[in-house]
Amino acid sequence: MSGNSRTTFAKRQKERARQEKQAEKAQRRAQRKLQQKEEGDSLPVAASDPVITYDQEGNPEGLNFHDF
Repeated sequence: MSGNSRTTFAKRQKERARQEKQAEKAQRRAQRKLQQKEEGDSLPVAASDPVITYDQEGNPEGLNFHDF
């Protein structure tokens, strides 16, 4: 019977290592997701809709090549 407890202890160690690895992986995944969210918040202006400017009379001016 003494050999039986050794395998149980090894199984516990293996399971604990698996759980720790899984927790570290989840933490890295959450960190990556947070970084992607931060990078997505700082999109350049050119990626959004073109900026429409108006002349003195309130009429929209034409769009330039660089507005797209």
